[in-house]
Amino acid sequence: MPHAIRIDAFGGPEVLKWVDIPMPTPGPGEVLVRQTAIGVNFVDVYHRSGLYPLSLPVIPGSEAAGVVEAVGPDVTGFAAGDRVAYQGLIGGYAEHRLVPAARLLALPDRIDDRTAAAALLKGVTAYYLLFRTFKVGKGHTILFHAAAGGVGTIACQWAASLGATVIGTVGSAGKLDIARRNGCAHVINYRTEDFVARVREITGGAGVEAVYDSVGKDTFPGSLDCLKPLGMWVSFGQSSGLPPPFQMSLLQHKGSLFATRPTTAHYLAKRGELETAATAVFEALAAGTLKLTVGREFPLKAAAEAHRALESRATTGATILVP
Repeated sequence: MPHAIRIDAFGGPEVLKWVDIPMPTPGPGEVLVRQTAIGVNFVDVYHRSGLYPLSLPVIPGSEAAGVVEAVGPDVTGFAAGDRVAYQGLIGGYAEHRLVPAARLLALPDRIDDRTAAAALLKGVTAYYLLFRTFKVGKGHTILFHAAAGGVGTIACQWAASLGATVIGTVGSAGKLDIARRNGCAHVINYRTEDFVARVREITGGAGVEAVYDSVGKDTFPGSLDCLKPLGMWVSFGQSSGLPPPFQMSLLQHKGSLFATRPTTAHYLAKRGELETAATAVFEALAAGTLKLTVGREFPLKAAAEAHRALESRATTGATILVP
C-alpha cells in the first residue's frame, strides 16, 4: 500500500501526517504516476496553514516528477514507463497519484527527475513573471526580492541572460554570494540595509522598471518606493505575511504605478500556455542558461522537517522530497 502526507486540520508543520492510502486506479483521461521526486514550494506552506484554504482532508504538494505506471481509458500520448512531470495539481506529497493527462508533461531525456521536480513550478513561474507579466529585456533594471530562494534562483539568472540589470535582496549575509551567482549585479541584505535607499543609490535616483516581490509584509511599501514612475510592482507571494491593504491613490502618489498579483492558475490555464512555458524552462536548463542546485533533500516522510526549514528561511535554491 502506498503512502502519502495528509493534512486533516490547518496549522503548523506538525499537521503533516504520514498515512497509508489505497493504490489509485486511473479512470478516463487519467494517468497513474509513481513519483520519484516531489517539489516543495512556499505555496505548500500557505495550503498547510490555511492561508490558501483547501477542503480537508487533503494531500498537499503541487509538483513532482515520476514514471507512468498505468493509463486510463482514452489516454493517448503517454504509456507505462514514460518519464513525466507536472505542476499546479494538489496531491503531490504521495508515493503514487493520479494525474490528468491534459496536465502532464513528458520529460526530455536530458532533464533528470530531481531537477524537474525542483525546477518545473518555479521555472514556469519565472517564465510568466519575466516574459508575460512584465516583459524583461535589455536595458531594464529590476529588483527581485528573495534572490537566493526557489523562484529567485531561476528568475535572476534568466533576467540577467535577457540583458537586464538585476538587483537582488536576501535576508541573511550567507545568501549574498548565492544571489550574486544567480546573476544579480547588486545584492542587498534587506535585514541590515535600507533596500530602498540602496536601490536609489544604485540607480542614481531613477528607480527600477519592475519589482518582483514574494516576501510581502516585510518589503511593503518599500517595494513601491523603488519603482520609476509607471513602474510595476509584481506581488507573487507573501513569505513574511500579507501586505497590508492600501488605497489605490497610493499608486498615483508614488508615480502612477502598476500593481499586479499573478498566479500560475491564470497564466498557465491553457494547455498551450503550459507547454510553451515548460519547454522554455527545459531548454534553458539544457542550454545552461539556468543552473539549478537542489539545496535540501528530505525523505517524503520528513515533509514536516522540510516545511520547518523552508519557513525559517534556512533553505537556498530548491527543496525536494524523495519518496
